[in-house]
Amino acid sequence: MQSLKARKFLMWLFIISSFMMFAALTSGFIVYTEGNAERGIKVLLPKVFIYSSIIIIISSFTMHMAYLSAKKLEFGKQKLYTALTIFLGIAFFFSQYSAWSVLTGSGAYFVNYNASQSFIYVFTGAHLLHIFAGIIMLIYSYFGKIRNIPQVRNLFRLEVTAIFWHFIDILWIYLYVFLLLNQ
Repeated sequence: MQSLKARKFLMWLFIISSFMMFAALTSGFIVYTEGNAERGIKVLLPKVFIYSSIIIIISSFTMHMAYLSAKKLEFGKQKLYTALTIFLGIAFFFSQYSAWSVLTGSGAYFVNYNASQSFIYVFTGAHLLHIFAGIIMLIYSYFGKIRNIPQVRNLFRLEVTAIFWHFIDILWIYLYVFLLLNQ
């Protein structure tokens, strides 16, 4: 049990360090723009960001349902909700890629004269790395249940995965609102 507590603590340290990284990135954006309209994003955010926000909010719900199902020993539901969360995570991933296509189509490239536009790619790209890690954790949790691991470990995996998944959900909402307010 001690090993599980240490791993959970490490997850919280990772979340705190990720939060600090994104706080530094958004602070860097604010310092760069200095309230100067000339340095603003000057591009409309893709509408697909709205859809990806809905996808990730729903995935947070399915993640929670997977965890609750595991607590109630409803393993069929656990697998179903975990699989749905994986699917929604992948859908979110591709929706962000689609948003990048829309951005480049509108003339907002990663490397350009306006670094504010580059920040969009940095924010979403760093977030996608976290989504990728979350999907790996989800797959690990899903296959752990298929292999019939002990319930203590099963529940622990889902709990840690749920904590991380809800964090990246909240993080995306923060980033999206931040970008909306600064477009």
